[in-house]
Amino acid sequence: MVLKTKMYFMITAVAFTLFLSACSTTQKVTSSARTPIEQLLHSEAIARSLAKQNDVQLHIPAGAKVALSTVGLSADNPFAGEMIGSWLGRQGYIIDNSENAQYKIHVIVSALGTEFGETFFGIPPVSGSLIPISLPELSIYKSQNQIGYTNFKMDIYELPSGRFVHSTMPYTAEAYFNDYTFLFMFKFSKTDLINPPEFRSLSRIME
Repeated sequence: MVLKTKMYFMITAVAFTLFLSACSTTQKVTSSARTPIEQLLHSEAIARSLAKQNDVQLHIPAGAKVALSTVGLSADNPFAGEMIGSWLGRQGYIIDNSENAQYKIHVIVSALGTEFGETFFGIPPVSGSLIPISLPELSIYKSQNQIGYTNFKMDIYELPSGRFVHSTMPYTAEAYFNDYTFLFMFKFSKTDLINPPEFRSLSRIME
Protein backbone atom coordinates (compact mmCIF):
# COMPACT_ATOMS: atom_id res chain seq x y z
CA MET A 1 0.00 0.00 0.00
CA VAL A 2 2.81 2.38 0.88
CA LEU A 3 4.59 1.52 -2.36
CA LYS A 4 1.46 2.23 -4.39
CA THR A 5 1.04 5.58 -2.62
CA LYS A 6 4.64 6.57 -3.39
CA MET A 7 4.26 5.53 -7.01
CA TYR A 8 1.07 7.58 -7.26
CA PHE A 9 2.77 10.72 -5.95
CA MET A 10 5.77 10.20 -8.26
CA ILE A 11 3.55 9.81 -11.31
CA THR A 12 1.50 12.84 -10.28
CA ALA A 13 4.66 14.94 -9.81
CA VAL A 14 6.04 13.91 -13.20
CA ALA A 15 2.72 14.61 -14.91
CA PHE A 16 2.49 18.03 -13.24
CA THR A 17 6.05 18.88 -14.31
CA LEU A 18 5.34 17.84 -17.90
CA PHE A 19 2.20 19.94 -17.86
CA LEU A 20 4.13 22.99 -16.72
CA SER A 21 6.79 22.33 -19.34
CA ALA A 22 4.12 22.21 -22.02
CA CYS A 23 2.61 25.46 -20.74
CA SER A 24 5.89 27.33 -20.52
CA THR A 25 6.78 30.04 -23.00
CA THR A 26 10.11 31.02 -24.47
CA GLN A 27 10.83 34.64 -25.33
CA LYS A 28 13.93 35.90 -27.07
CA VAL A 29 14.89 39.12 -25.32
CA THR A 30 15.91 41.15 -28.36
CA SER A 31 17.31 40.97 -31.87
CA SER A 32 18.74 44.49 -31.63
CA ALA A 33 21.35 46.18 -29.47
CA ARG A 34 18.66 47.35 -27.01
CA THR A 35 15.13 46.15 -26.36
CA PRO A 36 12.30 48.57 -27.20
CA ILE A 37 11.54 48.80 -23.47
CA GLU A 38 15.11 49.87 -22.70
CA GLN A 39 15.07 52.44 -25.53
CA LEU A 40 11.81 53.91 -24.23
CA LEU A 41 13.16 54.05 -20.68
CA HIS A 42 16.10 56.11 -21.95
CA SER A 43 14.14 58.45 -24.19
CA GLU A 44 11.26 59.11 -21.79
CA ALA A 45 13.62 59.79 -18.89
CA ILE A 46 15.35 62.45 -21.00
CA ALA A 47 12.04 63.93 -22.18
CA ARG A 48 10.69 64.13 -18.63
CA SER A 49 13.82 65.78 -17.30
CA LEU A 50 13.49 68.50 -19.95
CA ALA A 51 9.73 68.93 -19.42
CA LYS A 52 10.31 69.67 -15.74
CA GLN A 53 12.61 72.57 -16.71
CA ASN A 54 10.48 74.35 -19.33
CA ASP A 55 10.43 77.56 -17.27
CA VAL A 56 14.14 77.59 -16.45
CA GLN A 57 16.08 80.58 -17.77
CA LEU A 58 19.28 79.77 -19.67
CA HIS A 59 20.52 83.37 -19.37
CA ILE A 60 20.85 83.82 -23.14
CA PRO A 61 18.47 85.85 -25.31
CA ALA A 62 15.59 84.12 -27.10
CA GLY A 63 16.32 83.47 -30.75
CA ALA A 64 20.08 83.29 -30.20
CA LYS A 65 22.16 80.95 -32.37
CA VAL A 66 23.71 78.26 -30.22
CA ALA A 67 26.27 75.54 -30.91
CA LEU A 68 25.57 72.30 -29.07
CA SER A 69 28.04 69.70 -27.83
CA THR A 70 27.50 66.65 -25.63
CA VAL A 71 29.92 64.66 -23.49
CA GLY A 72 29.51 61.75 -21.09
CA LEU A 73 30.42 58.14 -20.38
CA SER A 74 27.48 56.54 -22.23
CA ALA A 75 27.43 55.55 -25.89
CA ASP A 76 23.93 57.08 -26.04
CA ASN A 77 25.18 60.65 -25.60
CA PRO A 78 24.58 61.62 -29.26
CA PHE A 79 20.93 60.60 -28.96
CA ALA A 80 20.60 62.63 -25.75
CA GLY A 81 22.16 65.59 -27.57
CA GLU A 82 19.60 65.34 -30.38
CA MET A 83 16.70 65.32 -27.92
CA ILE A 84 18.14 68.29 -26.04
CA GLY A 85 18.70 70.16 -29.33
CA SER A 86 15.07 69.55 -30.30
CA TRP A 87 13.94 70.88 -26.92
CA LEU A 88 16.13 73.97 -27.29
CA GLY A 89 14.55 74.61 -30.68
CA ARG A 90 11.09 74.53 -29.10
CA GLN A 91 12.31 77.06 -26.52
CA GLY A 92 13.07 79.49 -29.35
CA TYR A 93 16.83 78.97 -29.84
CA ILE A 94 18.50 78.30 -33.18
CA ILE A 95 20.89 75.35 -33.32
CA ASP A 96 23.86 76.48 -35.41
CA ASN A 97 27.15 74.61 -35.08
CA SER A 98 28.91 76.90 -37.55
CA GLU A 99 31.14 79.87 -36.76
CA ASN A 100 28.02 82.05 -36.74
CA ALA A 101 26.90 80.69 -33.37
CA GLN A 102 26.63 83.30 -30.62
CA TYR A 103 26.71 80.86 -27.68
CA LYS A 104 27.91 77.35 -26.97
CA ILE A 105 25.83 74.98 -24.86
CA HIS A 106 27.97 72.16 -23.54
CA VAL A 107 25.85 69.26 -22.21
CA ILE A 108 27.55 67.12 -19.57
CA VAL A 109 25.73 63.80 -19.17
CA SER A 110 26.50 62.45 -15.70
CA ALA A 111 24.25 59.40 -16.04
CA LEU A 112 22.09 57.84 -18.73
CA GLY A 113 21.09 54.20 -18.56
CA THR A 114 18.94 51.54 -16.95
CA GLU A 115 19.10 49.65 -13.68
CA PHE A 116 17.76 46.09 -13.50
CA GLY A 117 16.64 44.15 -10.43
CA GLU A 118 15.03 40.73 -10.09
CA THR A 119 13.20 38.91 -7.32
CA PHE A 120 12.57 35.19 -7.84
CA PHE A 121 10.87 32.48 -5.80
CA GLY A 122 10.54 29.06 -7.41
CA ILE A 123 12.64 26.47 -9.21
CA PRO A 124 15.34 27.67 -11.64
CA PRO A 125 15.70 25.97 -15.05
CA VAL A 126 17.35 22.55 -14.83
CA SER A 127 19.40 20.88 -17.53
CA GLY A 128 20.58 17.31 -16.91
CA SER A 129 24.14 16.34 -17.78
CA LEU A 130 23.87 12.55 -17.43
CA ILE A 131 20.21 12.30 -18.42
CA PRO A 132 19.22 14.54 -21.38
CA ILE A 133 16.21 16.05 -19.62
CA SER A 134 15.69 19.78 -19.16
CA LEU A 135 13.00 21.55 -17.20
CA PRO A 136 11.93 25.18 -17.67
CA GLU A 137 11.99 27.79 -14.96
CA LEU A 138 9.04 27.34 -12.59
CA SER A 139 8.20 30.71 -11.05
CA ILE A 140 5.91 30.81 -8.08
CA TYR A 141 6.68 34.53 -7.97
CA LYS A 142 9.09 36.53 -10.11
CA SER A 143 9.52 40.26 -10.63
CA GLN A 144 11.89 41.90 -13.10
CA ASN A 145 12.23 45.64 -12.50
CA GLN A 146 13.86 48.14 -14.87
CA ILE A 147 14.42 51.83 -14.20
CA GLY A 148 15.64 54.29 -16.81
CA TYR A 149 17.49 57.26 -15.33
CA THR A 150 19.08 60.42 -16.68
CA ASN A 151 21.13 63.19 -15.06
CA PHE A 152 22.77 65.98 -17.05
CA LYS A 153 23.47 69.70 -16.92
CA MET A 154 24.25 72.46 -19.44
CA ASP A 155 27.23 74.80 -19.30
CA ILE A 156 26.77 77.92 -21.44
CA TYR A 157 29.58 80.00 -22.97
CA GLU A 158 29.61 83.15 -25.03
CA LEU A 159 31.18 82.97 -28.48
CA PRO A 160 33.70 83.74 -29.81
CA SER A 161 35.15 84.94 -26.51
CA GLY A 162 34.49 81.67 -24.66
CA ARG A 163 33.32 83.61 -21.60
CA PHE A 164 31.41 81.44 -19.14
CA VAL A 165 27.78 82.59 -18.85
CA HIS A 166 25.79 80.11 -16.79
CA SER A 167 25.56 76.52 -15.57
CA THR A 168 22.10 74.98 -15.14
CA MET A 169 20.92 72.84 -12.28
CA PRO A 170 20.94 69.09 -13.05
CA TYR A 171 18.16 67.79 -15.26
CA THR A 172 17.04 64.50 -13.70
CA ALA A 173 14.17 62.08 -14.25
CA GLU A 174 13.40 58.38 -14.36
CA ALA A 175 10.93 55.93 -15.90
CA TYR A 176 10.17 52.35 -14.93
CA PHE A 177 8.91 49.06 -16.36
CA ASN A 178 8.18 46.11 -14.06
CA ASP A 179 7.34 42.60 -15.27
CA TYR A 180 5.67 40.07 -12.94
CA THR A 181 5.07 36.33 -13.09
CA PHE A 182 3.17 34.30 -10.50
CA LEU A 183 1.98 30.71 -10.25
CA PHE A 184 4.19 29.63 -13.16
CA MET A 185 2.24 31.11 -16.07
CA PHE A 186 0.34 34.27 -15.14
CA LYS A 187 2.13 37.41 -16.30
CA PHE A 188 1.45 41.13 -16.14
CA SER A 189 3.40 44.38 -16.33
CA LYS A 190 3.31 47.73 -14.58
CA THR A 191 4.92 50.83 -16.07
CA ASP A 192 4.76 54.60 -16.40
CA LEU A 193 5.89 54.49 -20.05
CA ILE A 194 3.43 56.20 -22.39
CA ASN A 195 3.18 53.56 -25.15
CA PRO A 196 5.06 50.40 -24.13
CA PRO A 197 4.98 47.21 -26.26
CA GLU A 198 2.21 44.78 -25.40
CA PHE A 199 4.01 41.55 -26.21
CA ARG A 200 2.46 39.58 -23.34
CA SER A 201 -0.89 41.34 -23.10
CA LEU A 202 -4.09 39.29 -23.15
CA SER A 203 -5.55 41.61 -25.80
CA ARG A 204 -2.62 40.81 -28.11
CA ILE A 205 -3.02 37.07 -27.48
CA MET A 206 -6.77 37.15 -28.21
CA GLU A 207 -6.37 39.03 -31.52
